[in-house]
Amino acid sequence: MNANHQASFTEKELMNDLIASEKQVTSAYNVGITEASCQNLRQHLTKCLNESQDIQYQIFDAMQQRGWYQTKQAQTQDVQNAKTKYNQMKNELQ
Repeated sequence: MNANHQASFTEKELMNDLIASEKQVTSAYNVGITEASCQNLRQHLTKCLNESQDIQYQIFDAMQQRGWYQTKQAQTQDVQNAKTKYNQMKNELQ
């Protein structure tokens, strides 16, 4: 490749890469949190996870506004079913 030639990516391609990267980062933080035995480290990783999730949402929102990340509207019953399912799981673990 010519040294003067630069790869050019569209804004959409860059944002797709960013959102994919943020998803990987949040996954890594989750693993780190579950593996950490030090409370201070867990708190720090949790703070980082929350910040990363905020960034991911900002990217998602920007992409959705541009029509680059389409999602379907959740039906009320589907939301209720998911809440029931996860509350049952939570109760079983307690």
